Amino acid sequence: MVWSAGRMAMRGASAALLVLALVAAVARAEDPYHFFEWKVTYGTRTIMGTPQKVILINDLFPGPTINCTSNNNIVINVFNMLDQPLLFTWHGIQQRKNSWQDGMPGTMCPIQPNTNFTYHWQPKDQIGSFFYYPSTGMQRAAGAYGLISVHSRDLIPVPFDTPADDFPVLVGDWYTKDHAVLAKNLDAGKGIGRPSGLVINGKNEKDASNPPMYNVEAGKTYRFRVCNVGIKASFNIRIQNHIMKLVEMEGSHTMQNDYDSLDLHIGQCLSFLVTADQKPGDYLLVASTRFIKEVSSTTAAIRYKGSSAPPQAKLPESPSGWAWSINQARSFRWNLTASAARPNPQGSYHYGQINITRTIKLGMGRGKVDGKERFGFNGVSHVDPETPVKLAEYFNATDGVFQYDLIGDVPPAKSAPTKMAPNVIRAEFRTFIEVVFENPEKSIDTIHIDGYAFFAVGMGPGKWTPASRSTYNLLDTVSRHTIQVYPRSWTAVMMTFDNAGMWSIRSNIWERNYLGEQLYVSVISPERSLRDEYNMPETSLRCGKVVGLPMPPSYLSV
Repeated sequence: MVWSAGRMAMRGASAALLVLALVAAVARAEDPYHFFEWKVTYGTRTIMGTPQKVILINDLFPGPTINCTSNNNIVINVFNMLDQPLLFTWHGIQQRKNSWQDGMPGTMCPIQPNTNFTYHWQPKDQIGSFFYYPSTGMQRAAGAYGLISVHSRDLIPVPFDTPADDFPVLVGDWYTKDHAVLAKNLDAGKGIGRPSGLVINGKNEKDASNPPMYNVEAGKTYRFRVCNVGIKASFNIRIQNHIMKLVEMEGSHTMQNDYDSLDLHIGQCLSFLVTADQKPGDYLLVASTRFIKEVSSTTAAIRYKGSSAPPQAKLPESPSGWAWSINQARSFRWNLTASAARPNPQGSYHYGQINITRTIKLGMGRGKVDGKERFGFNGVSHVDPETPVKLAEYFNATDGVFQYDLIGDVPPAKSAPTKMAPNVIRAEFRTFIEVVFENPEKSIDTIHIDGYAFFAVGMGPGKWTPASRSTYNLLDTVSRHTIQVYPRSWTAVMMTFDNAGMWSIRSNIWERNYLGEQLYVSVISPERSLRDEYNMPETSLRCGKVVGLPMPPSYLSV
């Protein structure tokens, strides 16, 4: 890659800014800084037996792990060497007061080919297991994802002993078709079909066992951080002859229940502990797709130190059916006595005692527009405008870009036509809202909400009614950011909209997401205070209607 003088100057200016930021941080005793430089390129990898084009970060797939501690400053200078615009989103990182760094097409202008942009964000008051991925188009199907491990500060107690090691387990379905071909098929009104198989940390079954992916010593305990980084399939994970003790889920410490196997749905992460308490040998970690007619499985080897015994040929069986998965999901509990990112116990937040100020029912559905299938919420299939909706709002330039509240708080009649438009709703700042997702489809969906953690208080078959509240867990459901909605079922979450900004609510089934099953929620502080939201950074990229406009007045200082 040959960089122009202008781009080299930009790169030098960026480096100078980083140095100044570091000096300023030391002067103000800020939280520590971690600096990264990512070169995002195409590369060729043989993953399912056939060489194919994937997206690499610094020639790596998966990308580099971001290892940090609560509140650390993460500064990542991304050089886009692809032939398409690029954005990264930090799945589960709440970006407190800072939707400017969220990395979704509705909040940021993309990084154009052969240019760079520097992200700066903090996992503010967060701990746990998360991941990042490209959010534009179908690039997520081509790789460029990686783990984010956020550790507790030294003074904050963790409710389990420090493990002997901390292992990444990024499991996802994989397509052998190029991501541009998948996008073209969707644009033409076709589907993307079933994935070719599963990969663990970007490797197929053969490469994940030779050499072994994980090495352990007898008697020691290890942490496995597992994320479903795929685009379509749920999976079940288990380990031959070993019990998994669940300890963390999407940034929350859980009750430490033991499981033979665990279901994970698209976009979800969790941690479990495994003690190497078996006879020394090789054992297989197994992942199998769920709720797909033709089950696909893959394995990765775990080798005890000094082992010379091959793994058993017989694999532990995967569970079957929806009922098993629903019952397991209901068994997950918040650890009310453990501290998370702060010293106060998680259970000090009594979400079940807060009055609900609004209920929003979001019906996930499909419809035809110009003869092509689209997905959406409450009859509106989202389309990203040229100007990101957050920038249009900030610059008071929404005319011709989007209209607020095209959808109501209840789904329209089934006969209502599907409309394509930017889908932006408003939520009053610091209100406690119940959001109900209804899935009429025959397949599972998973929903992610940026900017927040919510309480998934209930789920059940059929349609939700006010009487469904009698089944809610109002004491110790896990605080998390991604939740599944089973076929022809509903899921209800509760949350406080206390993080000002523009936030994505979206399907993680990326085919549905690409075809419009997403929306943005605008949460504005009436005081327009820097206490509640940061100003748009001067370094932010501009595009569409806001190019050349003067910067709006600053929010008020506290």
